[in-house]
Amino acid sequence: MPTLNIVLIEPQIPQNTGNIARTCAATGARLHLVGPLGFEITDAKLKRAGLDYWRLLDITTYPSSSAFFAQNEGSFYYFSTKAQRTYIEPQYPDNAYIVFGREDRGLPEELLHANPQSCVRLPMIPGARSLNLSNTVAVAVYEVLRQWGFPALQNTGELTKYEWNG
Repeated sequence: MPTLNIVLIEPQIPQNTGNIARTCAATGARLHLVGPLGFEITDAKLKRAGLDYWRLLDITTYPSSSAFFAQNEGSFYYFSTKAQRTYIEPQYPDNAYIVFGREDRGLPEELLHANPQSCVRLPMIPGARSLNLSNTVAVAVYEVLRQWGFPALQNTGELTKYEWNG
């Protein structure tokens, strides 16, 4: 299965990170948490959002953005409401890094300005500030996986009281 990396730079809200961790666990995406974090990894609010999924999670933490970028190589895509391109335009390769900033201020403009072709956004109506971070991550993850044909994911479900063909 190709590798998808979700990167949260300085996340502040434990419930968002817990929901994102659950999305990563359910899809096989790797989660990278870049500090400083606005909470402790042991925070009950964080784990409550994805409690029964933590055993499935591949998670790495870094003390800073510089430490993260020094330790990782690949194709980086920076999600921002300030981007000029939409998230469906890139063809996401194996080992793609989907990068998100803080809930209250996003990614640093210096990073965005230095990487204009790698900045993408979710379209919204004029005047809307942003979507919730965990919702944006879920949309991004599933777009990448859609492009890849949902590798290694279960694509059909089963009823508990009935059979689909019966």
